Amino acid sequence: MERKKILITGGAGFIGSHVVRRFVNNYPSYHIFNLDALTYAGNLENLKDIETASNYSFLHGNITDEDYIHSIFQKHQFDAVIHLAAESHVDRSITDPLAFAKTNILGTMVLLNEFKSLWKDNWKDKRFYHISTDEVYGTLGESGLFTENTSYDPNSPYSASKASSDHFVRAYGETYGLPYVITNCSNNYGQHQFPEKLIPLFINNILTDTPLPVYGDGNYTRDWLYVVDHAIAIDLVFHKGKNHETYNIGGFNEWKNIDLVNVLCAQMDEKLGREKGTAEKLITCVKDRPGHDLRYAIDASKINKELGWKPSVTFEEGLSITIDWYLNNADWLRNVTSGEYQNYYASTYKFRT
Repeated sequence: MERKKILITGGAGFIGSHVVRRFVNNYPSYHIFNLDALTYAGNLENLKDIETASNYSFLHGNITDEDYIHSIFQKHQFDAVIHLAAESHVDRSITDPLAFAKTNILGTMVLLNEFKSLWKDNWKDKRFYHISTDEVYGTLGESGLFTENTSYDPNSPYSASKASSDHFVRAYGETYGLPYVITNCSNNYGQHQFPEKLIPLFINNILTDTPLPVYGDGNYTRDWLYVVDHAIAIDLVFHKGKNHETYNIGGFNEWKNIDLVNVLCAQMDEKLGREKGTAEKLITCVKDRPGHDLRYAIDASKINKELGWKPSVTFEEGLSITIDWYLNNADWLRNVTSGEYQNYYASTYKFRT
């Protein structure tokens, strides 16, 4: 029997590497092609453990490169696409919104066009899986949850670009019959996350005795999802989700930023054998970013009821596992926090102190 060929975009990144690893290890009858541009957040060190697997291949390219994408679709005849490649940091989208439009909108359309052209109306056993974010829904007040039927109301260039890409995926489904599924996830955390995001950034800053920049009063609320649980959910949706459906994936873990930081500081002090309250002294409130959404919270009851998915760990358990990984992988952390990242960090927070 011919091996099913699956293209995973952004597979050297944070979430993507966990998805690639899971599919390579769990499905030897699939051949997994990892397409990544290896920009600042893409790191092949994330996949050292499976890089020699017989059912794994790495493709170095950008999803906006139409000629290259056309060539690999023609050569490999992908049966399915799991699309994770994206610009994803809100702060970066504020300083360079055009880059987000190019990657998140145009890049998605390039993939959709090639998938459509390759299979035309022969959609049997084919699937285009688009991974999105809860930020497309906008912001919530003190109560309520995002459901799959919540109207889109993006407030940042990042969320606007992801909302647009979601719309194009659905439009290709309605117009051309392209078989798609979409998932909108909450904030991910875990191993291999690039330290521009809150948790790995603060772990690194505590290790280097650097201030912990908390936006505004720290009362912004987010729902946190352990990345391994997200990879499990992606696996389930890919194999069992219904075509032309959307599934929200959340961790059932709402935390105000300042409360999360306090828990992180306490765990770091304990693991490092430091006096209680040492890390907490590094907390520094900085000027808020423009258009900062107050609260995100996902209702993940649909994926729970239909596919049987639920988080496997509490936030405190997942956070402890995550901290241990960063403490045990100091070389990885040191490698990714050099060069361009240091320049970006300085320019981002300098004007907000």
